[in-house]
Amino acid sequence: MKDLLQVGIITGTHGLKGEVKVFPTTDDKQRFLDLDDVILDTGSELLEMKVEYCKFFKQFVFVKFEGLDDINDVEKYKRCPLKVTRENAVALEEDEYYVADLIGLTIVDDSGVTIGVLRDVIKTGANDVYEVHTQDGGTVLLPAIKECILDVDTEEGIILVHLLKGLMDG
Repeated sequence: MKDLLQVGIITGTHGLKGEVKVFPTTDDKQRFLDLDDVILDTGSELLEMKVEYCKFFKQFVFVKFEGLDDINDVEKYKRCPLKVTRENAVALEEDEYYVADLIGLTIVDDSGVTIGVLRDVIKTGANDVYEVHTQDGGTVLLPAIKECILDVDTEEGIILVHLLKGLMDG
């Protein structure tokens, strides 16, 4: 399990006073209102940043960090992910998981056959879709619905699934 969870990616600057435009990668962008600090991943280092304020516009969140008061201070952080510690992450409901904890888990069907490894979780709006890299090098897309996903065991590293008719056909 990863200790840092991504909540957004800086897509650019906003205005001249050090605000950054963030594309949220969390289910609930309102969670930015509760962030006192965030970890900026520059690729070479992790910087703990204090959040001065945030505001919302369309699908974006504009964030102002304490001490960065000029566009030149933040321009270098374009395309950098914003992360939080697991302790600062949003609490999960029953049968909810962080995507970071699911990637890499082995997908096994209810007859005991290993299908492959979870590579990605695709957000579709209606329900998530699990992209599974199969053992023969192919890809299977599984809807993340109760009829298909029977059990998730992050401790054992296994997701037990029921393959609905037509999912593995050709």
